[in-house]
Amino acid sequence: MQFAHETEAQAFLTNNPDIELFELFILDANGVPRGKLLHREELLAVYRSGRPLPSTILGLTLGGDDVENSGLVWDVGDIDCRAYPLADSLVRLPWRKVPTAAVQVSMHPQEGLPATVADPRHLLMRVIEALEADGLHPVMACELEFYLLDARNDANGRPQPALDADGGRPRQTQVYGLRELEQIEPFLGDLYAACKAQGIPVRTAISEYAPGQVEITLEHGPALQAMDQAVRYKRLVKGIAHAHGMRACFMAKPFDDLAGTGMHMHVSLADAAGNNLFASEDKAGTPLLRQAVGGMLESLLDSLLLFCPNANSYRRFQANSYAPLAPTWGVDNRTVSLRVPGGPAYTRHVEHRICGADANPYLAAAAILAGCHRGIQQRLDPGAPVEGNGYAQATTLLPTDWLSSISALERSSWARDALGQDFLKVYLAVKQAEYRQFMAEVGEQDWRWYLTQA
Repeated sequence: MQFAHETEAQAFLTNNPDIELFELFILDANGVPRGKLLHREELLAVYRSGRPLPSTILGLTLGGDDVENSGLVWDVGDIDCRAYPLADSLVRLPWRKVPTAAVQVSMHPQEGLPATVADPRHLLMRVIEALEADGLHPVMACELEFYLLDARNDANGRPQPALDADGGRPRQTQVYGLRELEQIEPFLGDLYAACKAQGIPVRTAISEYAPGQVEITLEHGPALQAMDQAVRYKRLVKGIAHAHGMRACFMAKPFDDLAGTGMHMHVSLADAAGNNLFASEDKAGTPLLRQAVGGMLESLLDSLLLFCPNANSYRRFQANSYAPLAPTWGVDNRTVSLRVPGGPAYTRHVEHRICGADANPYLAAAAILAGCHRGIQQRLDPGAPVEGNGYAQATTLLPTDWLSSISALERSSWARDALGQDFLKVYLAVKQAEYRQFMAEVGEQDWRWYLTQA
């Protein structure tokens, strides 16, 4: 683990004399940033000797509840675990009214125990190190879709698209429409400026399939760096949207009648000199690429809970929706789960299309790369790529319910070896607790279906 040096904080304080507060945050397994708000005079001490955080901070449900059988609560007395700042993560938060900056931390490998085993960034690092030991250097990029919603619900209490710049409420949209992007120009302008200031390489913006739905791509780079950028980008999107009176929603399926939101992950492997080992004039890629695809397909069911972590995640899986339904791959084909895009030979890579936008980028990337490594080590053959309509040709479907994915990960001997028993103990305990909470809650649909009919 490479933590930031104190000189980075000293330079930041010198160059930003107006900053009064600092958000110290760590990302938990659900992708929720949790931490503390510090005063300016507290910052240097964090860089010198870390900051204690309770062990339970990385074993909470999405709602913030302790999970007793995670091993991070009473068993260890909710012990303090020391976290340290990550290099280049100290940045201004441009939407805050009080001048505020943020710094991302991660658990120390030894001083952070026992919470270190549950730190999602540590898991990704271990998977990357295993690949690099075999001379394989993962390169990744992230495409995140999201909805821009009004800060207020409609008269029926439902979320609604944010107002356009001209004051209208979008009720329909043109996919790839330029007017739709023009109407959110103030938001996009501030977002691009903030990303530039924070060194986050945002690229193309696209209007997606529903009112208020947007996708912005991030540039590819070393896998750990790319996922760090995805995490900080997501915080920026939410913060800038809030400053514009909107909510940025990364829920996988916020509306039953509108498109779901995904997180497409682009992956390739390079040698130590940075040469793309997937590069090929053959659009189906090199033998190494096909082995990686074979490994990702073989590991797909075991990994699904990391790609689709919540009950709502599975509402996104619908036929003819551009969301994947089966363990399939193809060349330049958007009806499959793993797509090899076209383009020049040197750009050859795999687009992993399964993750919902609600997935934790670190965990999703770790599972994807561990699958790639499995395929290469075992020289797995993915079979012939699907041509034409992948929905119509699917013979084996992915499960479309949360419990099946929880059970698949719990049973997987491959996942225990690739991701680690200690991590899985915490993660599965959290997800099982969330499942019990979700199933115990009686709500509107129950009343509508069963109140008078059962």
